[in-house]
Amino acid sequence: MARRNKKKFSAGLTAVLSVFAVIIGLVAGLVLPLYVAEAKFTENLTTDILEVHTETFYSKSSESEEVSTAAFDKTQAEISVHFLELGNKYTGDCTLIKTGDTEILIDCGSKSNSVPTVKAYLDEYVTDGKIEYVIVTHAHQDHYAGFATPEKVDSIFDLYECKTIIDFAQTNQKESSTMYKNYKRELAAEVEKGAKHYTAAECYNNENGAKRVYDVAEKTKMEILYNKYYFEKDGSGENNHSVSCMITFDDEYNFLFTGDLEEKGELILAERYKTDHPEKDFSSFKVDLYKAGHHGSKTSSSAAFLETFKPEICCVCCCAGSPEYTKTNENQFPTQKFIDNISVWTNRVYVTTLCVDYDNDEFVSFNGNIVVWIGGGALTVSCSNENNSEPLYKSEWFKANRKIPDSWNT
Repeated sequence: MARRNKKKFSAGLTAVLSVFAVIIGLVAGLVLPLYVAEAKFTENLTTDILEVHTETFYSKSSESEEVSTAAFDKTQAEISVHFLELGNKYTGDCTLIKTGDTEILIDCGSKSNSVPTVKAYLDEYVTDGKIEYVIVTHAHQDHYAGFATPEKVDSIFDLYECKTIIDFAQTNQKESSTMYKNYKRELAAEVEKGAKHYTAAECYNNENGAKRVYDVAEKTKMEILYNKYYFEKDGSGENNHSVSCMITFDDEYNFLFTGDLEEKGELILAERYKTDHPEKDFSSFKVDLYKAGHHGSKTSSSAAFLETFKPEICCVCCCAGSPEYTKTNENQFPTQKFIDNISVWTNRVYVTTLCVDYDNDEFVSFNGNIVVWIGGGALTVSCSNENNSEPLYKSEWFKANRKIPDSWNT
């Protein structure tokens, strides 16, 4: 069972860490005036909490294609989508959507030691201790570790009252898997405390009290999208089991989230979305925001899928240039193939984190915590990194590591 108060550290370790933190703080204040997130992490400890900034960055008015500047103002935002940095060198997803007094949390990676960083951010917005909707897309550590912590480490389920939980209907995880067992224990405890739990399959089929479309707040709907791998296992891995959803605001703005869905899952989703929405004109239909599938992998964001949804803004949750999964440069997130595919539709691509030296645990904010929000009739992108608010293609990392597509040269 999950517990609200989980013992984590001995008194001696706490004292040593406190002294260490003071020394690091003094050095950082004297030597590193710019924010640098550089830390070694253990399973139960994160030594670096990313700050929340309200700096001035890009804005697009609904009446004009011109980009202007505007600061993120949570008092003016009617809806905001937050792509979080996770406090370490690893790639992972964690997205907060706030609309009115309602919060939706999609995933919480990348490691269980990301939870303190995530909590520090969420507490700025989840002021009543309740998260109305939690979506756990699939059973990969970089997406669900924050819900699947060891017994003595607080999970998101321990830290917040989660009202409705929607998760993957299929998994290839073994029942004996430690993290999967952790997840089932923590989930069961939250349900015992009163949370409603549905699988994505139940939602799509409107079964057992679940809904395909939720009216989550005034002017805001959340639709659980079709995936045939809700109903059958994909033997190639977990990614195609991902829960996908569309959040629509004011019947005008569309925000698309697909977890780590890969090409074969994407194509099935796109075709069924057309069938499920015969009222839409797909020659002009677009999504205003797309969270890049599978962290900007070459196996996702396929050309045919993007042609259906035509994203205007794309946010990539990854540690750019990290060799975590491959040493081949062009296949490191965000990949060259992803860039080539997305470039057909937009050059407004933003990335959370940048790997500096993987072996030495060095990383910095790329764009940082990215917020896409609507307020005052404008759709705005705001970034926490005051030193880089530019889209990906303007960055030095991009110039050194990727080829600019022809469409971005025009």
